[in-house]
Amino acid sequence: MKIEQLYTLFKQNYLVDTDTRKIRNGSLFFALKGDNFNGNKFAKEALSKGARFAIIDEEIYNTEPNTILVKDVLTTLQKLANYNRRQLNIPIISLTGSNGKTTTKELINAVLSKKYKTTATFGNLNNEIGVPLTLLSMTPKTEIGIVEMGANHLKEIELLCTITEPNYGLITNFGKAHLEGFGGFEGVIKGKSELYQFLRNNHGKAFINSDDELQLKQSIGIDSIEFNRNKIKFIDANPFVSVEFNKTQISSNLIGKYNYSNIAAAIAIGNYFKVSEEHIKTAIETYIPTNNRSQIIEKGDLKIILDAYNANPSSMQAALENFNQLKDKNKIVFLGDMFELGNTSAIEHQKIAELATSFNFDNVFLIGKAFSTTSVKNAFIYSNFEDFKSSNKNLILNNSTILIKGSRGMALERILDLF
Repeated sequence: MKIEQLYTLFKQNYLVDTDTRKIRNGSLFFALKGDNFNGNKFAKEALSKGARFAIIDEEIYNTEPNTILVKDVLTTLQKLANYNRRQLNIPIISLTGSNGKTTTKELINAVLSKKYKTTATFGNLNNEIGVPLTLLSMTPKTEIGIVEMGANHLKEIELLCTITEPNYGLITNFGKAHLEGFGGFEGVIKGKSELYQFLRNNHGKAFINSDDELQLKQSIGIDSIEFNRNKIKFIDANPFVSVEFNKTQISSNLIGKYNYSNIAAAIAIGNYFKVSEEHIKTAIETYIPTNNRSQIIEKGDLKIILDAYNANPSSMQAALENFNQLKDKNKIVFLGDMFELGNTSAIEHQKIAELATSFNFDNVFLIGKAFSTTSVKNAFIYSNFEDFKSSNKNLILNNSTILIKGSRGMALERILDLF
């Protein structure tokens, strides 16, 4: 079956499913494969639950009237997504970066949705499967698309760009994330800049934080819309970030000076697309982070900054420096291992351990296999969460401000149950 024919089936309902637990009536079920599952085996179940057609790539499962056999299900999903993107012919903003992608995407969506019908990446479905699913969630009602792109190795952003064909792009920053897959920091810069390369080759526009010299350097030759601290002034972050744009003060619910550039990007994009200053202000001031991303939680007399969704050396350093600047007393830090650092892991964990203990925090807890190999004074160190938990079953912390940060695999939000 040609993509054009498959698209005719798709646009009858504009529904695509990949999980038989969440089948919607009339959808196309794509039988994707993973390391531990084979979606082909569930094609019959998907049809029985209401899927209109099941797209498979193993002939042995081609036993039902409404199965469609293709060479490769994932490739077909990506081609269909690209075809839908071309048929809709709408402005699409793609963004990537080492830190702040999802928060920035949500801020941009909050701002633009004040004026337009937007469709944005749900959660952080930003990989070779998530990006096509985002594009396929766009319908003729969508006026602007916002697509988050994640990557942990070279050529991944390039692939996602060929599927998405963005008109506009934003790189939040270049940081020390996924160093193992990218082969080092230079690899991170090269990999993320694949978005810039696509825009350069296809006459797209880039939104550039011109305070970031790396971004300026990597975006040479691209039609750019620049924003910086002169145009969007940073006012304060104690703990919430406030900025000023055209004499309008905007107070966010985001903590940390590092969120300034994420807010500024959303303001710049909203301004470019002619969203009113009043609506930009309302959108940013009413956005509240979720999913363990820089959340402020109050529990009794404790103020907890929960930033346990992800961590890498760049975001960890920014979080610690911001926490140090807070005027609160009785500050306590819980840090969990940073993943995917490859052979730089020991060095990077030692640097963060030294940084954390260099500040005048009341207590520093380091949790995880990588942190357990560090050598620092004035820190409590545990090789895993279970060791930490057994040693701190009844943590008595009174009138304290707490930072919790670690990679997703550490699931440090579990600490909340111990307080």
